[in-house]
Amino acid sequence: MFDKFSLYTYFILIFSLSFHEYFHAWAAYRCGDDTAKDMGRMTLNPLPHIDFIGTFLVPVFMMYSGSSMLFAWAKPVPVNPANFNNPKNDIVKVGISGPLSNIAIAVAAALAIGIIGVAKLQANSINWLLWKILHYTLYINLLLAVFNLLPIPPLDGSQVLSGFLTARGQAAFAKLEPYGFIIIIFLLYTGILGMVLTPVVRFLAGIFLWNTGGI
Repeated sequence: MFDKFSLYTYFILIFSLSFHEYFHAWAAYRCGDDTAKDMGRMTLNPLPHIDFIGTFLVPVFMMYSGSSMLFAWAKPVPVNPANFNNPKNDIVKVGISGPLSNIAIAVAAALAIGIIGVAKLQANSINWLLWKILHYTLYINLLLAVFNLLPIPPLDGSQVLSGFLTARGQAAFAKLEPYGFIIIIFLLYTGILGMVLTPVVRFLAGIFLWNTGGI
Protein backbone atom coordinates (compact mmCIF):
# COMPACT_ATOMS: atom_id res chain seq x y z
CA MET A 1 0.00 0.00 0.00
CA PHE A 2 0.96 3.65 -0.30
CA ASP A 3 2.85 5.46 2.46
CA LYS A 4 3.63 9.14 2.77
CA PHE A 5 7.21 8.77 1.60
CA SER A 6 6.26 6.85 -1.56
CA LEU A 7 3.82 9.66 -2.35
CA TYR A 8 6.52 12.27 -1.71
CA THR A 9 8.81 10.32 -4.01
CA TYR A 10 6.13 10.16 -6.70
CA PHE A 11 5.47 13.91 -6.67
CA ILE A 12 9.20 14.67 -6.66
CA LEU A 13 9.57 12.35 -9.64
CA ILE A 14 6.72 14.05 -11.54
CA PHE A 15 8.22 17.50 -10.90
CA SER A 16 11.70 16.30 -11.91
CA LEU A 17 10.42 14.71 -15.13
CA SER A 18 8.56 17.92 -16.00
CA PHE A 19 11.67 19.99 -15.33
CA HIS A 20 13.66 17.60 -17.52
CA GLU A 21 11.25 17.82 -20.45
CA TYR A 22 10.88 21.59 -20.12
CA PHE A 23 14.60 22.05 -20.60
CA HIS A 24 14.61 19.78 -23.65
CA ALA A 25 11.93 22.03 -25.14
CA TRP A 26 13.75 25.21 -24.09
CA ALA A 27 17.07 24.01 -25.53
CA ALA A 28 15.40 23.02 -28.81
CA TYR A 29 13.75 26.44 -29.00
CA ARG A 30 17.08 28.18 -28.39
CA CYS A 31 18.59 26.06 -31.16
CA GLY A 32 15.94 27.18 -33.66
CA ASP A 33 13.26 24.48 -33.33
CA ASP A 34 9.95 25.78 -31.96
CA THR A 35 8.07 22.48 -32.43
CA ALA A 36 7.83 21.73 -28.70
CA LYS A 37 7.00 25.33 -27.86
CA ASP A 38 4.16 25.41 -30.38
CA MET A 39 2.79 22.16 -28.91
CA GLY A 40 2.71 23.61 -25.40
CA ARG A 41 5.58 21.50 -24.09
CA MET A 42 7.85 24.38 -23.05
CA THR A 43 6.25 24.55 -19.61
CA LEU A 44 6.90 23.36 -16.06
CA ASN A 45 3.24 22.35 -15.77
CA PRO A 46 3.37 18.53 -15.44
CA LEU A 47 0.10 17.92 -17.30
CA PRO A 48 1.38 18.35 -20.89
CA HIS A 49 4.31 16.03 -20.12
CA ILE A 50 2.30 13.19 -18.59
CA ASP A 51 2.29 9.83 -20.32
CA PHE A 52 -0.70 7.96 -18.89
CA ILE A 53 1.09 4.63 -18.79
CA GLY A 54 4.62 5.79 -17.92
CA THR A 55 3.80 8.67 -15.58
CA PHE A 56 0.73 7.23 -13.88
CA LEU A 57 -0.06 3.53 -14.27
CA VAL A 58 3.44 2.09 -13.96
CA PRO A 59 4.67 4.10 -10.94
CA VAL A 60 1.32 3.84 -9.11
CA PHE A 61 1.32 0.07 -9.60
CA MET A 62 4.92 -0.14 -8.31
CA MET A 63 4.04 1.94 -5.23
CA TYR A 64 0.89 -0.09 -4.55
CA SER A 65 2.78 -3.37 -4.86
CA GLY A 66 5.39 -2.19 -2.34
CA SER A 67 8.25 -2.16 -4.85
CA SER A 68 11.52 -0.76 -3.51
CA MET A 69 12.11 0.93 -6.87
CA LEU A 70 10.04 3.58 -8.61
CA PHE A 71 10.22 3.68 -12.41
CA ALA A 72 8.45 6.21 -14.64
CA TRP A 73 8.78 8.24 -17.80
CA ALA A 74 7.19 11.29 -19.40
CA LYS A 75 6.17 11.93 -22.99
CA PRO A 76 9.29 12.74 -25.02
CA VAL A 77 9.47 16.33 -26.21
CA PRO A 78 8.93 16.50 -30.02
CA VAL A 79 12.03 17.76 -31.80
CA ASN A 80 12.62 18.47 -35.49
CA PRO A 81 16.40 18.53 -36.14
CA ALA A 82 15.75 20.05 -39.58
CA ASN A 83 14.95 23.33 -37.79
CA PHE A 84 18.21 23.43 -35.83
CA ASN A 85 20.72 26.16 -36.54
CA ASN A 86 23.54 23.62 -36.42
CA PRO A 87 21.96 20.12 -36.46
CA LYS A 88 25.05 18.10 -35.49
CA ASN A 89 25.90 20.28 -32.46
CA ASP A 90 22.36 21.21 -31.51
CA ILE A 91 21.19 17.61 -31.15
CA VAL A 92 23.87 17.21 -28.48
CA LYS A 93 22.77 20.41 -26.71
CA VAL A 94 19.14 19.33 -26.68
CA GLY A 95 20.01 15.80 -25.56
CA ILE A 96 22.24 16.91 -22.68
CA SER A 97 19.90 19.68 -21.48
CA GLY A 98 17.49 17.30 -19.72
CA PRO A 99 20.10 15.44 -17.63
CA LEU A 100 21.86 18.73 -16.81
CA SER A 101 18.58 20.13 -15.48
CA ASN A 102 18.29 17.15 -13.13
CA ILE A 103 21.87 17.64 -11.98
CA ALA A 104 21.02 21.29 -11.25
CA ILE A 105 18.11 20.17 -9.04
CA ALA A 106 20.39 17.69 -7.28
CA VAL A 107 22.94 20.45 -6.58
CA ALA A 108 20.19 22.69 -5.18
CA ALA A 109 18.95 19.84 -2.95
CA ALA A 110 22.49 19.16 -1.67
CA LEU A 111 22.99 22.85 -0.85
CA ALA A 112 19.66 22.92 1.01
CA ILE A 113 20.63 19.80 2.99
CA GLY A 114 23.86 21.51 3.98
CA ILE A 115 21.99 24.62 5.10
CA ILE A 116 19.58 22.65 7.29
CA GLY A 117 22.45 20.77 8.93
CA VAL A 118 22.31 17.33 10.51
CA ALA A 119 22.76 18.77 14.02
CA LYS A 120 19.41 20.58 13.83
CA LEU A 121 17.36 17.57 12.82
CA GLN A 122 16.55 15.87 16.08
CA ALA A 123 15.02 18.98 17.67
CA ASN A 124 12.71 19.77 14.78
CA SER A 125 10.48 17.17 13.10
CA ILE A 126 9.71 19.58 10.23
CA ASN A 127 13.42 19.88 9.49
CA TRP A 128 13.68 16.08 9.60
CA LEU A 129 10.86 15.68 7.07
CA LEU A 130 12.36 18.36 4.83
CA TRP A 131 15.77 16.69 5.13
CA LYS A 132 14.28 13.38 3.96
CA ILE A 133 12.43 15.00 1.06
CA LEU A 134 15.59 16.80 -0.04
CA HIS A 135 17.48 13.51 0.00
CA TYR A 136 14.79 11.90 -2.15
CA THR A 137 15.04 14.89 -4.51
CA LEU A 138 18.82 14.53 -4.71
CA TYR A 139 18.81 10.79 -5.42
CA ILE A 140 15.87 10.85 -7.84
CA ASN A 141 17.44 13.58 -9.95
CA LEU A 142 20.87 11.97 -9.98
CA LEU A 143 19.20 8.72 -11.02
CA LEU A 144 17.28 10.47 -13.81
CA ALA A 145 20.44 12.19 -15.04
CA VAL A 146 22.59 9.05 -15.07
CA PHE A 147 19.84 6.83 -16.48
CA ASN A 148 19.03 9.22 -19.32
CA LEU A 149 22.69 9.53 -20.28
CA LEU A 150 22.86 5.82 -21.14
CA PRO A 151 23.51 5.56 -24.91
CA ILE A 152 20.36 3.52 -25.56
CA PRO A 153 17.57 4.88 -27.81
CA PRO A 154 15.37 6.73 -27.04
CA LEU A 155 17.33 7.95 -24.00
CA ASP A 156 19.13 11.29 -24.14
CA GLY A 157 22.52 9.61 -24.17
CA SER A 158 21.76 8.19 -27.60
CA GLN A 159 21.19 11.72 -28.96
CA VAL A 160 24.41 12.94 -27.39
CA LEU A 161 26.33 10.00 -28.84
CA SER A 162 24.82 10.45 -32.31
CA GLY A 163 26.14 14.01 -32.41
CA PHE A 164 29.68 12.64 -32.32
CA LEU A 165 29.16 9.91 -34.93
CA THR A 166 29.80 10.08 -38.63
CA ALA A 167 26.86 9.86 -41.03
CA ARG A 168 27.56 6.14 -41.48
CA GLY A 169 27.79 5.67 -37.72
CA GLN A 170 24.50 7.49 -37.20
CA ALA A 171 22.79 5.29 -39.78
CA ALA A 172 24.11 2.13 -38.10
CA PHE A 173 23.14 3.39 -34.64
CA ALA A 174 19.64 4.28 -35.85
CA LYS A 175 19.01 0.59 -36.56
CA LEU A 176 19.11 0.01 -32.80
CA GLU A 177 16.24 2.45 -32.15
CA PRO A 178 13.31 -0.01 -32.61
CA TYR A 179 14.84 -2.27 -29.95
CA GLY A 180 15.80 0.42 -27.44
CA PHE A 181 12.83 0.07 -25.13
CA ILE A 182 13.13 -3.72 -25.17
CA ILE A 183 16.79 -3.42 -24.17
CA ILE A 184 15.89 -1.08 -21.30
CA ILE A 185 13.16 -3.42 -20.01
CA PHE A 186 15.55 -6.38 -20.24
CA LEU A 187 18.26 -4.52 -18.29
CA LEU A 188 15.68 -3.46 -15.69
CA TYR A 189 14.13 -6.93 -15.34
CA THR A 190 17.48 -8.74 -15.01
CA GLY A 191 18.80 -6.25 -12.46
CA ILE A 192 21.69 -5.22 -14.68
CA LEU A 193 20.37 -1.69 -14.84
CA GLY A 194 20.38 -1.37 -11.07
CA MET A 195 23.87 -2.85 -10.86
CA VAL A 196 25.12 -0.17 -13.26
CA LEU A 197 23.18 2.83 -11.95
CA THR A 198 23.29 2.31 -8.18
CA PRO A 199 27.07 2.64 -7.61
CA VAL A 200 27.29 5.64 -9.94
CA VAL A 201 24.40 7.44 -8.22
CA ARG A 202 25.80 6.66 -4.77
CA PHE A 203 29.25 7.88 -5.79
CA LEU A 204 27.82 11.16 -7.13
CA ALA A 205 25.61 11.59 -4.05
CA GLY A 206 28.66 11.11 -1.85
CA ILE A 207 30.44 13.90 -3.71
CA PHE A 208 27.42 16.21 -3.48
CA LEU A 209 26.96 15.51 0.25
CA TRP A 210 30.58 15.31 1.38
CA ASN A 211 30.27 18.41 3.61
CA THR A 212 26.83 17.69 5.11
CA GLY A 213 27.82 15.12 7.72
CA GLY A 214 27.01 12.00 5.72
CA ILE A 215 24.58 10.49 3.23
